[in-house]
Amino acid sequence: MEMYLGGRLKRKVMQNCVLCGNAPCDEVCPRGIKPGKQLRSLWFDNEIFAAANLPNTGFCVDCPAPCENACIKSGQVPIKEIVSCMAQEIRPNLDIPMPKDEMALQTDLCGVKLESPFLLSSSVVSSTYDMCARAFEAGWAGVAFKTICAFDIHEASPRFSAVRDVNGTIMGFKNVEQLSDHCIPEIMETFRNLKEEYPDKVIVASIMGRNEKEWEELAHLCQENGADAIELNFSCPNMTEEGLGADVGQNPELVERYTAAARRGVSIPLMAKLTPNVAYMSPAAEAAKRGGANGVSAINTIKSIMGVNIHTFVSSPDVKGRSAVGGYSGNAVKPIALRFIAEMGQNPNLTDMHISGIGGIETWQDALEFMLMGASTVQVSTAVMQYGYRIIEDLKSGLNYYLQEKGFASVKDVIGLGLDSVSVTTDVLERDTVVLPKFDRKTCIGCGRCEISCSDGGHQAIHLNEIRRPIFNAKKCVGCHLCTLVCPTDSIRSSGKRIKR
Repeated sequence: MEMYLGGRLKRKVMQNCVLCGNAPCDEVCPRGIKPGKQLRSLWFDNEIFAAANLPNTGFCVDCPAPCENACIKSGQVPIKEIVSCMAQEIRPNLDIPMPKDEMALQTDLCGVKLESPFLLSSSVVSSTYDMCARAFEAGWAGVAFKTICAFDIHEASPRFSAVRDVNGTIMGFKNVEQLSDHCIPEIMETFRNLKEEYPDKVIVASIMGRNEKEWEELAHLCQENGADAIELNFSCPNMTEEGLGADVGQNPELVERYTAAARRGVSIPLMAKLTPNVAYMSPAAEAAKRGGANGVSAINTIKSIMGVNIHTFVSSPDVKGRSAVGGYSGNAVKPIALRFIAEMGQNPNLTDMHISGIGGIETWQDALEFMLMGASTVQVSTAVMQYGYRIIEDLKSGLNYYLQEKGFASVKDVIGLGLDSVSVTTDVLERDTVVLPKFDRKTCIGCGRCEISCSDGGHQAIHLNEIRRPIFNAKKCVGCHLCTLVCPTDSIRSSGKRIKR
């Protein structure tokens, strides 16, 4: 079901809702609706799931809305309006009922069975027994445990910083964090305990060695203690020593050599986690395959500098007056990640390699985009750091509904479906026709953003009349669609019709 209603409602939530843990609004709803959960689903582009689980329309009509008074930002979030709108405008128009099970989500990682394609990526979110156990209980299919190494790790403080949008939401995230600071025996005990308590969940052991011997021994040790697969960290940008992390991923010869070393130590699947700090990822991926890898994980974080303080002149995070180049992640890196996933998905030399997609995944739609570009599984970290393990409910239910709505029997059926539409260069694009925009003057508020953008960044095809409504000159329009992107009320959309020029 394609609709713009969800986007409009989401903006209402984003204005003031902070997605509370144990939301006070949930506790006071006299109908047991749990409005906080509904708002959270809306935030994560899963309004269909939220609406489908609401009672029949009309349940909010006579309610005094104690949820809005209980809200920690009392009176600032229109909870009743939002939930009522989902019930009255979305729920009656659902194409199909919610699926009764999640069988369509079942897949595998290099032959290892997974209940869904969703895993935690190797980071702080998967660094202890308790954290992994709570993630499994929440519904995650597996975890890539935070990278194990045989050398001492001493972290800086602070070690995170962020880029935010106008609403305060984190768009980009930087870290200067390194590897696991837990000792190897402790982590091996964690693996054994997790496999005993959660035998159907998947543990991917991320490792990093300094030489071939360490790669082989670490891989073997993890397999002996219950790991289902090994992920070779060839991509961490924050290592203090040369020849580690991203330095390896930028050198296909080292990728092949260290992959072969790890392969000598194990019989379970090997995944090479590759760095985006390269022009092309295929050389490293092909090298990993030659070394014995069954798949690749991508992307790791992008080397970055951000948040330079204009008074102290120190970039963020500021550690006693110094900072460093660090790893950039979050939703802002998704387009870059998708580009690398598509590159490998289109590479005929990698057709039998499993691709696990990483980079800016927050919603089920984000995850689906990675799958359409060739990823078979996806891994999430930064979104969990912001919103918690609870996001898995919306990731799974949203994707599950989509699969049934579109008639796909399995999540495997969508892998790579978008690859034919992607070209490395723009020379294949048709250039003899244009698609004009269309204007909804009923919802237009007369802000003039379209006129400004078209005049100063486009082709001077729009101006406002005396009552502040857009007048469109089709003869000047070249169909760039800048106006559709800047309109704050979604009042300008594509007409969908191509015309000859």
